[in-house]
Amino acid sequence: MNILIIEDEPLAAERLISLIKQQKQVNVLGQFDTVTRSVDWLKKNPAPDLIFMDIQLADGLSFQIFDQVTVSAPVIFTTAYNEYALKAFKVNSIEYLLKPVDADELRAAFAKYETLTGKPSPDKMMESITYAMQMLTKKYKERFVVKVGEHLKSIGVGEILFFFSLEKTTFAQTVDGRKHILDFTLDQLDGLLDPTRYFRINRKYIVRVDAIKDMISHTNSRIKLVLKTSDDDDVIVARERVQEFKDWLDK
Repeated sequence: MNILIIEDEPLAAERLISLIKQQKQVNVLGQFDTVTRSVDWLKKNPAPDLIFMDIQLADGLSFQIFDQVTVSAPVIFTTAYNEYALKAFKVNSIEYLLKPVDADELRAAFAKYETLTGKPSPDKMMESITYAMQMLTKKYKERFVVKVGEHLKSIGVGEILFFFSLEKTTFAQTVDGRKHILDFTLDQLDGLLDPTRYFRINRKYIVRVDAIKDMISHTNSRIKLVLKTSDDDDVIVARERVQEFKDWLDK
């Protein structure tokens, strides 16, 4: 199977390819991080069997690709956001996977690809749209139960400024500056938190927009954050996440 990867985050692309190769024998024809490079390749080459496509790319939304070139291959979208689900199913999409991509969901996506043979039927399209609607109404986590001494306490996400990982332990830091241990990894929290409210800036931090006290230009085109109630002076937005972070702030 010949596949094309359109993804602007190198680590996400590497992880996706690894997951794919665990399940399928594939030949990766190319890996592109921009609309421009993707369009150029698609214009000059035969269509792949399947395209994995992130939605937010380094130079715009991947939907712009469909405006510039005919895409005849089926597409599996991968993204951290669910707000584009309905638009995705108006193009060649056969599946819409939220990041971090789960191995079982990827397996199901391949099964759907094989069933549809690259051309969704009206019944299958309606099934996909129903699935998209379910994702658009997804309920994100609203509260966490934490231990305070010998007692248990429920705290709302509105009280949490940011989440961070330290020595393999995950903490939630609240507006009063307290740190609470959580029984979740940051990867797990990525799929539980509303992406319009929280953003994963690097491997160690997930932050809320109003937790940011200051933003400072840093080396290698990165951004250094000063967070409220935090004494960590090394909170850096990963270089590969900077553009997505700016887009998130600009909404």
